[in-house]
Parts: sequence; C-alpha cells; structure tokens
Amino acid sequence: MAEPLTGEHVRDFFRPIVAALAPLIPSRFRRDAPVVLVVRLTGVVGFSTPLRPGLSLAGVARALDRAFGMRNASAVAISINSPGGSAVQSHLIFRRIRELAEEKKRQVLAFVEDAGASGGYMIACAADEIVADPSSIVGSIGVVGGTFGFDKLLAKVGVDRRLYTSGEHKAMLDPFLPENEDDVERLKKLQREIHDDFIALVKSRRGGKLNGPEIELFSGAYWTGRRALELGLIDAVGDLRGVLRERFGDKVVTPVVAADRGLLGRRLFGRNEVSQGQFGFAEDVISALEARAIWARYGL
Repeated sequence: MAEPLTGEHVRDFFRPIVAALAPLIPSRFRRDAPVVLVVRLTGVVGFSTPLRPGLSLAGVARALDRAFGMRNASAVAISINSPGGSAVQSHLIFRRIRELAEEKKRQVLAFVEDAGASGGYMIACAADEIVADPSSIVGSIGVVGGTFGFDKLLAKVGVDRRLYTSGEHKAMLDPFLPENEDDVERLKKLQREIHDDFIALVKSRRGGKLNGPEIELFSGAYWTGRRALELGLIDAVGDLRGVLRERFGDKVVTPVVAADRGLLGRRLFGRNEVSQGQFGFAEDVISALEARAIWARYGL
C-alpha cells in the first residue's frame, strides 16, 4: 500500500529545485541575506534646479513608500546630504518617515554625508540612530531668512516704486521699500515660533542623549560629526556601508530606492506652465544662487 502524500513530501520534492533557482533570484528578494533599503536625500530642502535637484515631500514620498513597503527588509537607511532649506518641507519629510516607521514597525538609521544641518538635521532626527562622518557638518538648529534692499538703488536711478495693497502688512519686507522696524520685529517673532518648534522636535527625538547647554545646542551653531557625537546630536561616527555590515553582517544587501525625477534630472515639484516656459530659466538661475548661498553657509 502506497504511503500517503504529506506536506513534508512535497517540500522535500521542491527543496532542491528552489535551491537550484535561488542564485537566479535578485538578492533583495531572497531571505538568505539581510536587506536594508537605502533612500538618498540630497540637496537643499525646497529648492530645485535642473542640475541640482532639491528635496520636497512630493519628490521623495514614493521612494519612502517603496523602501518601507518591502516586507523582508531588516531596516531602512536614510542617507542625508543637505544644508537645510524650507522648514515646512523638512518637517513634512520628517513626519512621513516617522509615520512609515511606526506603521511598518521598521528601524530607521540616518547617515549624514557632507552635511546634515538645519532642515537636513531635522530630517535626520526622524531616525532611531544618527551616524555621521567625523568631518560631517551637523547641527545648525535655528531659523534664518534674508532678502535684499533696492530702495536706495531705485532712488539713485530715479525710479519710483508704486505699490497698491489692501491690508496694512501686505507689502511687509518688500525689497523695493525702505526697511520697516515693525515688519522686521514681526518676522523675528515668526522665526522664534519656528525655532521653538524645531527645538521641541529635537528634544522629543534625542531626549536624554543631548549633552550640552541648551544655549549652545540651539544657538544655530554647527559642528563636525566628532563634536556632534560629544554633544549627543548623533549616536556614532562612521559610514553607511561599514555600519550596516557591522550591524547586519557582511552579506547585507543595500539596494538604493531612487526618488522620482523629471526632465533633466529635476525633482517633480508640480511646476506650472508659466514657470517652465517664459520665466523658467530666470527662476532656475535664482534658485541655483539661493541654493549655492545656503551650502556656502557651511563652507561647502
């Protein structure tokens, strides 16, 4: 009488077949090696130019969704190289990373390259651990804003500024009008509110790890990765490959999940037809100069 077929017989039959086919399966889909998805966040937050695309939630959301959505991943690594920029976009990216990490129960590791400063550091705080190179620029927990004043130039060349508004503060900080002290104080009040929110976020994520006087930590100053470690702003010095191999073993697989890109490598920001057409080139030049100025604050 034939022995009844069992599940174990079926598994024994297919086991050598699966073993033979295993080398043909991409390593990130196999279970014989740990997988850590890598998402690279590079550029000034909120600014985008054709050759140096920046960061926004719209540009990185799908990449984050794909990285956290891979079922067999051991963790997600966020590689950050940003001097900051838009406080709003930095916070939106921070929140999306935290929401996905909590939803998927996934560990998040942040790796700072040249810079994780200002908004770049805010994004890094979304990770469970922050790692930086000893010479990385880290910190700059503050708020900055700037503009130019052209009122004296207009007077010199004999040009009148004619501006019509409804609302006392609608033309606040207009660069073609003389500076108004009340407007400046109003702007500083807004900056203090944003700064307070930034400080609260860092405290909530870094907690008891912070090691230094608050007046120094939250002054807007920045430090090297080595000093940032002493201040508790990061957890370790190192690099992505070395830390992941040490943490997950030499066979760890680290596929990069690319963010969306549009024409000429720019991020998809949903720009309208006017900005892409008649005024597109001028807008890109201004954005490039603004982005360059932000990087230059850190000597980069």
